[in-house]
Amino acid sequence: MELAGALQLGELAAAFAALPVFPLFDLAYFIVSVLYLKYEPGAVEMSRRSPFASWLCAMLHCFGSYILADLLLGESPLHYFSNNSSVVLATAVWYLIFFCPMDLFYKCVSFLPLKLVFVAMKEVVRVRKIAAGVHHAHHHGWFVMMATGWVKGSGVALMSNFEQLLRGVWKPETNEILHMSFPTKASLYGTLLFTLQQTRWLPISEANLIFFFTMFMIVCKVFMTATHSHASPFAPVEDFICPVFFGSVSSGHTSHHHDQHGASHDVSHPPPPPPPPAKSKEELNEGTRKRKAKKAE
Repeated sequence: MELAGALQLGELAAAFAALPVFPLFDLAYFIVSVLYLKYEPGAVEMSRRSPFASWLCAMLHCFGSYILADLLLGESPLHYFSNNSSVVLATAVWYLIFFCPMDLFYKCVSFLPLKLVFVAMKEVVRVRKIAAGVHHAHHHGWFVMMATGWVKGSGVALMSNFEQLLRGVWKPETNEILHMSFPTKASLYGTLLFTLQQTRWLPISEANLIFFFTMFMIVCKVFMTATHSHASPFAPVEDFICPVFFGSVSSGHTSHHHDQHGASHDVSHPPPPPPPPAKSKEELNEGTRKRKAKKAE
């Protein structure tokens, strides 16, 4: 019975891994990506003022991961744009979301139950891209495999500062590496799993790993989108592990700042010199007479 169940699960995972992502899953990916672009402050005004800049930003949201991965591997960043079907589909989605009369298309795809379906389908594409990136770079070494898979899964977020520049916005404090969102962290951890699987350190088939990690991403992202939550599911584990291996940020920073502050009071700032003695009335009168005599001369 257990063997039959395992065989059925393996067959299900294999069929799921072989499922084509174009056009339905890619369509969902483009819809969610362009929706997030429209949510950005000033994006709608920019689309009216400069449609070409808006289209470029939309293409970065849809294909930024491919562009960044090609740059890492020394390939042409325009290589994926030779896929005419995907570019035309993404362009159609951008136009309908930004310019459809009465915002009908935008209202339909942003309807929460339908949007949750698109979010789940987008995670299918994300995991496939991570697996494909790791597999594509498997002959370059572990670090290159992880870097390629990571940018394939979260390249849009990693290029967010460049995309902001196209919209005329500069917010260096929003750097994705400094403040990783859940998809970026999940892509990094997923890349590590797929790298271990490709190098035979993780005893699981690629199809099963794709299936289980996709289910994990779907559950997390659908729940976060439905509840409008930005809390990372990894936060409890990170809060436990990071202080053990990397130390506590607040305590070390506070003590260091206190030491520097105390040292600056002890060493860098000598006591001020005593004030000069006050002049007497006679000295003041004598100085006044001298200035008047000099002015008369």
